[in-house]
This record gives sequence, C-alpha cells and structure tokens, in this order.
Amino acid sequence: MELFRIKKDIPFMSYGRLTTTISLITFILAVIFLSTRGLNFGVDFTGGTVMEVNYPQAANLEKVRKAVDSIGLKEATVQNFGSSHDVLIRLPVKPGLSVSQLSEQVKTALIASDATVEVRRVESVGAQVGDELYANGSLALFFVCIGIVLYLWLRFEWRFAVAAIIANMHDVVIILGFFAFFQWEFNLTVLAAILAVLGYSVNESVVVFDRVRENFRKMRKATVVHVIDNAITRTMSRTVITHMMTQTMVGSMLLFGGEVLHNFALALTIGILFGIYSSVLVACPIAMWLGVSRANLIGDTEKKESKKDGTVIAEPHPSEFTS
Repeated sequence: MELFRIKKDIPFMSYGRLTTTISLITFILAVIFLSTRGLNFGVDFTGGTVMEVNYPQAANLEKVRKAVDSIGLKEATVQNFGSSHDVLIRLPVKPGLSVSQLSEQVKTALIASDATVEVRRVESVGAQVGDELYANGSLALFFVCIGIVLYLWLRFEWRFAVAAIIANMHDVVIILGFFAFFQWEFNLTVLAAILAVLGYSVNESVVVFDRVRENFRKMRKATVVHVIDNAITRTMSRTVITHMMTQTMVGSMLLFGGEVLHNFALALTIGILFGIYSSVLVACPIAMWLGVSRANLIGDTEKKESKKDGTVIAEPHPSEFTS
C-alpha cells in the first residue's frame, strides 16, 4: 500500500554531513543538559509515600489533584487504581515531614474537598527501592541495546549494526535531554516509553537496511550513494503511513490521556519524530561512512558471479559523503 510514489530518487546522502553534524550538536546539548540539570526523577525512583483512597462514587481525579496541589504537593501523581472508585496518590519526599504527618495533611485536604473519601492504606516507598528500579531500568536498556546490535549484525552486517545502535542511542539521549532541560518528571512509564522507542526505531532501520541490501543485488552497477538514496525514497510512503498512524494514537494519549499518560506519550512523540530522522539521516550516512558496500552484503556466490560477468562492485568513496 502506498499513499504516493516518488519517481525520482531524493538525494538524501548528499546532505549526510549536514544531518550528522546537526545530530552531533543536538546529542552534545542533550548530554550537557543531563550533566548540568539532571533528570527530575519521580517517586518511583526517589522514594516517597503512596496513599490509596476510595470514594463511594466514581472519583473525580481533577478534584483530587487540585486538593493535593492546594497543600504544595504539585509533584504528586494521582491516578485510578483498580477501579474508578479507587485512587492511588504518590507523594514525593517532603523535607521536615514524616510519612504520618504528610499523609495526614493530604487526608485533611481530601476531606475538605469531599467528606466521603476513605483512606485505605498509607505506605512508604524507600530510596532503596528507587535505587533498585534505577539499576534494573538501566540493565533493561543495556540488554535491549545489546540485543539490537546482535540482531542487526546477524541479519545484515556489523556496519549496519553499529550505525543503527548509534542512531538509536541518539534518540534515547535526546529524549532524556528534553526531560532534563524542561525538568519533566521521569518515572517508570517514561522508561517504558524509551524502551518502546528503541524497538520502534530499530524497526524503521531494518526496513531501510533491508531495501538497501535488496538494491545492492538489483542495482549492480549503481554507486553506494545511489543505492541508499533509492532505498530511502522507495520506503518513504511506508514510513509516512506507519508513523502517521502511530503518532495519531500517541497524540490522542497526549491530549486526552490525562496526567498519568502525559509524560509517557510525550516521550513517545519525541522518540517517533527523532526516530524517523535518525533512521534515515543518521543511520544510513554512518553506515556509508563505515564503508558498507555490495561486497560485504552479498554472499560468496554473487561475488564470483560479479567477477565472471564483469560487474563492478560499488565501493564507497569519501567524496560521496558531502553536504
């Protein structure tokens, strides 16, 4: 299925140096923001207090949120838990206040807002739990990256594996850079979004790389630049359809999903937009710069056939990688 068909190949690789330079600058800025401002970790990572409250009728989350905000706890997370009658409130650590004092303040504010509220439980989430979540989350990110590299290395070639993981890490660091710069809350849902972006972005890279490998078999006398430009151009319609549909769903979560899903959808939106950019204008130029060619993507049989029929195997040249 195609929304449109572009007859003439777009010279994406002629802008390779420019796009990779922009990516490098963006990456460096993201690292600077992460180093200087740091991430605004949520209760999941820093520890705090968890309260479960119940209402006889469906809870008005906006009303509950305003009641909690009224006592200066704007960083608190309010969401339904189990049913529309139950609400889970995550409170950050408040210096100078014990768990009992903090929960009592929240209880008073909730009762003032709606006298029918019932506090079911109050628990303290220690910093040790937060440290474990941070370590486990980092391990999950690490193993996902390793899995992506191994998969691309086995399916294609190590140059594509390196190019794809650099592009994917570029997406992850930029998402984290946005969260560091704007000090948006970083919690487990955002971490889940980042892991989803990794899988989503590598899927786009695989589609483009698969077409590149196919082109190397079909376009035997074409240069590497022509092969890659053709591969990207021919997959553009598929890219537009896929990302448009995905962003429509994510956009609905961003606009109508409420506070709980807001940062999750925000991270996915940034990841999808930069995922398109990195798969096309970062991964492909890096693969070309690393020296990908028809010679290292086809089997020995095709190499022998190429020698017999006199076909010239396209090799990359530094002059092809120009802006």
